[in-house]
Amino acid sequence: MKRIHLIISLLAFLSSCGGDAVYRIDGKLSNLEDPLIYAVFESEDRSLIDSVSCHKPGQFRIKQDQAGFNQVTLFFENRTCWFTIYLEPGEKVTLTGDIQSPAMLQAKGGHLNTELSAIRKKLAPLLKEREELLDIRKNNLVEPNNVTSRLANVNHQLNEQVVDYIREHPSETASVVLIKTFLMNPDDTRQLDELLIMLNPGLKDFFLVKELEQYSARAKRTSLGAEAPNFTVKNIYGESVSLDSFPQKYLLLTFTAPWCDMCQTDELYLDEINEKYPGEQLEQLLVSLDDDMPSLRDLLKQDSIHWNLVTDSAGQATMMVDLYNVSALPRCFLIDEEGKIILKTENGVEIKQTLEHLLEKEHL
Repeated sequence: MKRIHLIISLLAFLSSCGGDAVYRIDGKLSNLEDPLIYAVFESEDRSLIDSVSCHKPGQFRIKQDQAGFNQVTLFFENRTCWFTIYLEPGEKVTLTGDIQSPAMLQAKGGHLNTELSAIRKKLAPLLKEREELLDIRKNNLVEPNNVTSRLANVNHQLNEQVVDYIREHPSETASVVLIKTFLMNPDDTRQLDELLIMLNPGLKDFFLVKELEQYSARAKRTSLGAEAPNFTVKNIYGESVSLDSFPQKYLLLTFTAPWCDMCQTDELYLDEINEKYPGEQLEQLLVSLDDDMPSLRDLLKQDSIHWNLVTDSAGQATMMVDLYNVSALPRCFLIDEEGKIILKTENGVEIKQTLEHLLEKEHL
């Protein structure tokens, strides 16, 4: 969810900062094609967006003279990849590596960054293999089931090594970062909760611990079988929409964004689903992280399907993202006739199969 908020915020442009710096990041990255880099500085109660251009290919310097920030997330290559650095006042951080492998970048400067870089170095073979498998799956270079099983195995090995580190280092802030990076499962928070309890009580005031506790509470709010959180928003036609707008029907609630290739309605089979199931059985509501309503209306005029769409006008989509604990896009929730969440997925095939089982079975 937080990552989505940052991407939304990046639509606003602020000029690069200068002067004496409380924080300084020097970067030297290979294979960086886009010279423009965005930096989102964050504390527990505020954020600041900056941007800088490389003065030489792959080389940049970011300075920030405002104090009080805990971390900065750098967005590269037209915001398609990112890397988070943890801040200490007066501590210069150096970022190096190949931008084509952002999970293996090395940040040196400050105890937490240095410790995390050492961990990434140990995990490098698995991280590299996972990256290659994800790329293969994205480009459909081999049989998907094979890739899926290999990817599951790599993720399992990563999980084991990360958990081993956390158990052995319960007093390290790096353990908290590892929980956030590898072990945040919006569908099952049991492992996250167990590891949070295991941490040294001295870490209770570390800002990420509080964030993970809040994440766990939100995830439980949208767990399978839970009552779907109620909402009231306006669609792009100005009509008020809430859960009560769909009485005694299944509702497919989908979170999308125009910059997300996998979020397109045809990729998720939403067009096919809309044509297959009549409105008295199933309704759809799309929540798009886009506030350009005039352009969306023009686009929808060319579509044969009358989409029920909510945009980020007046922060509506952001509110819905918070409410439903959406941490990645796309994200789909199938809500049954009694208002309970019965499916959470980003897989269009899974949605199709579930609806076939539910709705076609009812007519047998």
